[in-house]
Amino acid sequence: MNTEKITDRLIEIYITSATLIFIGWGGVLSLLLLTVPTVEARWLFFVLGTSAITGTAMPFVVFLSKRFDKKPIKVNVLLRRSIWVGVIVSILTWLQLGRALTWNISILVISIIIGIEWLIEIRERSLWNPNYHYDK
Repeated sequence: MNTEKITDRLIEIYITSATLIFIGWGGVLSLLLLTVPTVEARWLFFVLGTSAITGTAMPFVVFLSKRFDKKPIKVNVLLRRSIWVGVIVSILTWLQLGRALTWNISILVISIIIGIEWLIEIRERSLWNPNYHYDK
């Protein structure tokens, strides 16, 4: 596999991660400091929080995939896994704001999203193309 193309993809991932972190955490900070708690501000908080957590989780997802996977993973899969982390944190935050979060519910939410990701990966494996190369 061509290492330059892998490095270029990792640079794209880290630039995306830095952008999401900057927009997400900067937006959450300015939202907390400069607005009053209205419904619109709460929804914006969840959107910016998902962006912030996704960007923060992306380097960890890349590290774990490099450490534990046998072959390189596509960039869109790494991004999707990072988005799942952001969605999980946003759902758990939303449940906590309503005082409905328990350990059982959090384990249920996490296991459902892991199950969805597992089903998506099974579907991707069933669409395997022998002529596809990762270095394209």
